Amino acid sequence: MIRLKRNGLVILAAFVFFLILVDFQTGLHSRVPIPNLQGGEPPIATPVYKPTPDPPPPIVDNFPKAANAKSPDELPTIPTWNKPPDPHVPEDTPLFIGFTRNWRLLQQVVVSYITAGWPPEDIYVVENTGVMNSNKNGLLGLQNPFYIDYNRLTKILGVNVLITPTLFTFAQLQNFYTFTAVEKGWTQYFWAHMDTVMISDEEWEIANAEGKPKSYMSAYSRAVKVMRESMDPKYGKEPGFGPLAARWFSYDRLSLVRTQSFVDVGGWDTMIPFYMTDCDMHERLWMKNFTIENADAGRVWDLDSALDDLEILYHRGGLEKATEKRADAQKNSPKYQDIIHKLDEMGHAKSSREGGRNTWQARQKGGQGEPFYRDSDGFEKGIQMTMDLGRNVYEEKWGRGPCNLRDVGMKDSDAWRVVKDWENPAVQKQARKDQAREEKERLKKEKEEKLKKEKENETPDH
Repeated sequence: MIRLKRNGLVILAAFVFFLILVDFQTGLHSRVPIPNLQGGEPPIATPVYKPTPDPPPPIVDNFPKAANAKSPDELPTIPTWNKPPDPHVPEDTPLFIGFTRNWRLLQQVVVSYITAGWPPEDIYVVENTGVMNSNKNGLLGLQNPFYIDYNRLTKILGVNVLITPTLFTFAQLQNFYTFTAVEKGWTQYFWAHMDTVMISDEEWEIANAEGKPKSYMSAYSRAVKVMRESMDPKYGKEPGFGPLAARWFSYDRLSLVRTQSFVDVGGWDTMIPFYMTDCDMHERLWMKNFTIENADAGRVWDLDSALDDLEILYHRGGLEKATEKRADAQKNSPKYQDIIHKLDEMGHAKSSREGGRNTWQARQKGGQGEPFYRDSDGFEKGIQMTMDLGRNVYEEKWGRGPCNLRDVGMKDSDAWRVVKDWENPAVQKQARKDQAREEKERLKKEKEEKLKKEKENETPDH
């Protein structure tokens, strides 16, 4: 009886092993269910879904006059004192503005630069959406986070649109700017963040330190002046001043880049996709003795919201209505001060926004059923995870998290060669122990090799 029970257990064990083996061999292509020995079919697992977020309010276009325009002639006129130079300045002055999400903010920054005097033909919107030609072919709608009005940008506002072949990270996008400049033979270029606004400083001519009147210059004309100063071979020749890499206007809300300097340091590190990649790039430039200098061209705001109607950025020039105050048709008018006050409020709101400065990036939720549709929350989650990866890569590359690499004596050659958290006292203590052990082993090895050679050189005693 005992033998029969034992044989039965062996047979049952073999049967179960066979089922497990079959289940393993079939893998993901087919599943062989294990019978429920207690009777009935096993329960089938079903996906457990996250809560469905409430839909946000629909997006409304913030430049109705441009939306209805059939040609550039139907746009409001730029204030006369901010019109681009005619003819164009001799130098190339390309301005890259990268875009991934939020059409209202993109349209706002483009219009702000146009009304600040930047020639539209010099502005290059880099459509970094990953939707290929969907926007160019008019296949996406306004509620889609990745939507742009390609026709309005190119035919009405008169700017250029460059489409990236796939979705780039921030570091890849920066390298794309440099690559495009190299391909087009631009020795320098400008780039701006899309969540900013540039306004010419109409108080600049009366706000100089000497108290003497200064001739007015638009934001574009002042940027050109900075560019000419920066590209002058005599610039920065004083002792301790390395070759110029970039000029920053209001930190890097607007940047002027000397193309070759970015090439010389190997471009942006694409292993650090988003946050910390700017620290890595700028620190490497400084380590290579390049210089980054601050500069001024106009008033620049960092914003996460848009003006309700961008037409206000134009209407500081010629009188549009008979009832409009003549005082508004001049520089530094009450209407100009109203704009400055409004932008100040918007900038303050962004800096104090609950959840951080960049919540605007995931604000739009539409686009279902359109080409290249992505779940908005899922896309944002993936971006955040990639950001975390970049921070970890930066810490692994330099052994520490903060930006100030040079302040602690690090060199370009230290990249990837230092122990992580090397500043931690415990890590330093362990490093000293390891160095002492390695030195002891080295001396022991040298002694052994010396004894071996002495033995080999001994003359045999006959």
